Amino acid sequence: MLIDRSANNDSPATKEGYLRYSRRKTGFIIACTVLLVALSIITIGLGSTGLSLSEIMHYIFHPDGSWSSTVVWDLRLKYVFTAVAAGAALGIAGAVMQSILRNPLASPFTLGLSNAAAFGASLAIIFMDAGVFASNSTGYDINNTAAVTVMAFVFAMVATGVMLLMVKMTECTPETIVLAGMAISSIFSAGLAFLQYIASDVALSAIVYWQFGSLSKASWDNLAIIVIALLAISSYFLYKRWDLNAMESGEDVARGLGVNIRLTRFLVLTLSAVLTAIVVSFCGVIGFIGLVGPHIVKRLVGNDNRYVLTGSIVMGALVMLLSYVVGTYVIFPTIPVGIITSAIGGPLFIAILLKGRRRSTV
Repeated sequence: MLIDRSANNDSPATKEGYLRYSRRKTGFIIACTVLLVALSIITIGLGSTGLSLSEIMHYIFHPDGSWSSTVVWDLRLKYVFTAVAAGAALGIAGAVMQSILRNPLASPFTLGLSNAAAFGASLAIIFMDAGVFASNSTGYDINNTAAVTVMAFVFAMVATGVMLLMVKMTECTPETIVLAGMAISSIFSAGLAFLQYIASDVALSAIVYWQFGSLSKASWDNLAIIVIALLAISSYFLYKRWDLNAMESGEDVARGLGVNIRLTRFLVLTLSAVLTAIVVSFCGVIGFIGLVGPHIVKRLVGNDNRYVLTGSIVMGALVMLLSYVVGTYVIFPTIPVGIITSAIGGPLFIAILLKGRRRSTV
């Protein structure tokens, strides 16, 4: 079974110790959830049209068609909910990738899935005329969401397939898999640069604007797709939490406990790619949420996937929403959320590398 180092002081060897062990971890997740709800409400009240808590609650539950009601429903709620849903999806995708590959550096961004999905989406924008100039809005728009989503999904699957093939054909160490993911990411980045070079002015502007990782094009329809995928796929991950625990303890342990390693790895990586593709197709490339969220959770609750998966959903949403608030209301002019998440995730990525190096020299 997976050894949780965070339980050393509260060993679950006895019933009382186990209850304390569970309450502490559950309490952390509940506290983060409360903080997420509070931040969401505060964010809805921010902006030029300031709203009190009572006004926010009134317009959410009793929309009356007034300007303030329109601001809440058509401008702020969908951005807040999209940030929460997208962050939650990337958070749990990163958590299961780290677990299934037994690598703390694994995430949709570092393994190249985000860039692969972005390459596919860019192909759709250029060759399927999915990018158009929206003359009545602030920028460019995607007029063929289905094509962008499908192409993003297909190329995320290509990157996933390459990774699975490497694991099957070679004796890859966890570090090698991450390096392979970086190589895949570099290849698709080169492809993106080529597509930008040959794209028309309109298509190029749509690609660049979309790649920033912005929530400015959030819509209720897109949000519904993200939420449905998140609920369905997260339910499967949570159902498989014991299998993920076993696999993180090693393939021999997992095999001894009856886990179908090959099938589980394939399904988990595939479904993680689906979540990544959907978020990237609607929100652009948002890096490091899948790295930052799970690591914060593991620092506080240990490696038990019964708590890590749920915690990563909440923490990913919290980091994403906080990044949106900083980029939209704290920094002027407004900065896309993808830039903020990269600014947070980059230093953390370096810190993880340095920490791993120190451990290897001890």
